[in-house]
Order: sequence, then structure tokens, then C-alpha cells
Amino acid sequence: MKLVYAIVNDDDTYAVSKGLQKQGIRATKLASTGGFLSRGNTTFMICCTDEQVDAVVEVCKSHSRKRRQVVSASTIAEGTVNLGQPVEVTIGGATIFVTDIERFEQV
Repeated sequence: MKLVYAIVNDDDTYAVSKGLQKQGIRATKLASTGGFLSRGNTTFMICCTDEQVDAVVEVCKSHSRKRRQVVSASTIAEGTVNLGQPVEVTIGGATIFVTDIERFEQV
């Protein structure tokens, strides 16, 4: 068994959730916030068999997209950029962690 943590942008949450449902994969969704830009994310926790991991990753890849966004430089840590100019950053996509799980129960 594996536990997959998939962190996706809030804009992609619905699409990822529907993609997982179509594959018959159950997931728990947690609201989360990114540390760099303090933007909203959703963290999916998915317990699955070893064979399902590739399907989970593929769903996350195909339903999460990267996008460019202009943010005020004051959003970025002070001292790293000129605070007077907006900065273009890449957001979105998915960050995925796969861990072994020793025991899983639904009660």
C-alpha cells in the first residue's frame, strides 16, 4: 500500500477530484496554503495499491496545469527583490509525494 500526497492549486482541485473519481480512486481533501506566496492549495491524501500509484500521478498531471501570474513584489520575502516592481511567477501544477504505508483501515 502507498499513501500519495498530491498538492494542487485551488484552481485545479475540482478537475483533479473528478479525474480521481472517474478512475474509482477515493481521496481525502485538505485545505492548505503555500508558504512562498501564501496562496490556496488543496492537499489530496490518497491511499492506494502500488499498482494504482501511476494512475493517481497521471490524473494529477493531466488535470493540474502551471500558469504564470504577476504578483506584487511585497508578496515575495522582503530583501530578495525590489519592492516597487511586480514579479511574474509560475504557480500551479502538482507536487506529489508517495510514501509506503504499513497499515490502512476504514472504520
